[in-house]
Amino acid sequence: MSEVLVRTQGRAGRITLNRPKALNAITYGMVKEIHAALERWRNDTAVEIVLIDAVGDKAFSAGGDIADLYNNGKQGDYAFGHQFWRDEYRMNFALQAYDKPIISFLQGFTMGGGMGVGCHGSHRVVGASSQIAMPECGIGLVPDVGGSLILANAPNALGAYFGITGARMNAANAILAGFADMYIPEDKWPALISALEENADLSLLTAAAKAAPDRLSDAQLHEIDHVFNTADLTEICARLEASSDELTASALKAVQRNSPLAMAVTLRMMLLLHGVNDIREALKLEYRFTARAMEHGDFLEGIRAAIIDKDRRPKWKHKLGELPQADIDAMMAPLGALELTF
Repeated sequence: MSEVLVRTQGRAGRITLNRPKALNAITYGMVKEIHAALERWRNDTAVEIVLIDAVGDKAFSAGGDIADLYNNGKQGDYAFGHQFWRDEYRMNFALQAYDKPIISFLQGFTMGGGMGVGCHGSHRVVGASSQIAMPECGIGLVPDVGGSLILANAPNALGAYFGITGARMNAANAILAGFADMYIPEDKWPALISALEENADLSLLTAAAKAAPDRLSDAQLHEIDHVFNTADLTEICARLEASSDELTASALKAVQRNSPLAMAVTLRMMLLLHGVNDIREALKLEYRFTARAMEHGDFLEGIRAAIIDKDRRPKWKHKLGELPQADIDAMMAPLGALELTF
């Protein structure tokens, strides 16, 4: 069975992620197949809209399939990672820049590479089970697949908060932060998808949308703004340690657990990308980091601790408060001939 089901149904191009036992983790083959479908439908007048969904209740997609990246990187083969991320980011751009409506239905976990498939279309639908997150700093990466741009333009300091802690967003907070557009009860999705296939009428989405429950409170938003409205990681740590709020206590644990290098670069990227509208600028910055992440960053150690040995005790290259600016700059420097192009 194919890892991604690609077909046309009525007036819609259909893309369905089909690895439910792996929580629909995005493989390199899936990246290529999704991008090829988009290119095939671009000038096909029979395809008026594109619908993206996934098999299973637990996840739209819990991230990228990083096993191959790890195995190749441990053998000193960084070229596979370069190719994977390069082609994935080009696919992300194709989704964001597509000139036909793309409607995605994001149940359960939508994280990392899954966010890159589901959160760049024109109409992003979430429901009660939706949990969206960019947890890359926990494995030594930066929020990528275009996520850095959404984070950089999230209201106030939400981007820094969600970006360096990897905290999960429910439907309401995903809409607030810019990762989703509308809340529609999930029991309405099958009939809605069938109707969209039949008539490609986008007003059906608006008619079905409801107010999403359980958004962050004004007090929580105020505390997030107070703590995270700086690009200085050391200052954020100090503010978290001085706070007695339940939300910031959880955030402090995440910051103390995640890669200092990845978090510091994330904050720097968001500063550079604030107000930027072109996703290519974000993807280029992200690629400068990910292209170096195996050899010079914390990525391989992060995967070892989280996925391979599962000891959850990564030995990062730096400690909080002991991160030279030169190391941050080195991970973001231009790549020369390796620079990402589109």
